[in-house]
Amino acid sequence: MLQHAQIEQFHRDGFLVVENVMPPETLKALRVQLEAWVEESRAYTHAYGETIDGRARFDLDPVDHHVDHPALRRVSSPTEISKAYFDTALKSDMAHMAGQLIGASGTRFHHSKINAKLPHTATTVKWHQDFPFTPHTNDDMITALLMVGDVTAENGPLQVIPGSHQGEIFDHWQDGQFTGKVEASIEAEHCQNYVSCTGPAGSVCFMHTRLLHASGANQTQLPRYLFI
Repeated sequence: MLQHAQIEQFHRDGFLVVENVMPPETLKALRVQLEAWVEESRAYTHAYGETIDGRARFDLDPVDHHVDHPALRRVSSPTEISKAYFDTALKSDMAHMAGQLIGASGTRFHHSKINAKLPHTATTVKWHQDFPFTPHTNDDMITALLMVGDVTAENGPLQVIPGSHQGEIFDHWQDGQFTGKVEASIEAEHCQNYVSCTGPAGSVCFMHTRLLHASGANQTQLPRYLFI
């Protein structure tokens, strides 16, 4: 499904954006479900719901969220409660492409989430690598980020440092606490020449687990929805 040149590009840069991966009818089903969750979130003031392993399922921005300005920023494990999201994660062209990039038999699904940035919300993600979050010794892991809506340079796109997956795994601890981000000195030295991963709805960004990445706030009226 992916061309050889695309696979080579992924291994060289640590990421690959592919457009038109998901058909319109699938995107519509995902969008309708997500927008229903956004509407539901208006009735809450704190994180709510519960995943199978006991985490809050729906996470709200503690500053931006209120009934007239919802700021639902994450849905954990939507595959547990939505057939549309389950099928997309395990049975779609996105899943097959991820298997191609990993290049090994027996590809396994690890977990899923939705990261949302609703219009004019301040939610950001600091510079980090995904690998320190996962209890694995091998790094043949790929994050697939499906753009459920259009992603532009202004509505909080994923920002990546090409080739950084071939470097070291940086410390994500400060003062004895796991903060999930790299030190300010690492950010200053390694995270300035980034590339923004944008695309129309239905695009997928495939990202190596060691790649340095972050994202800024949504400064527009256009929501940014990523199914990861």
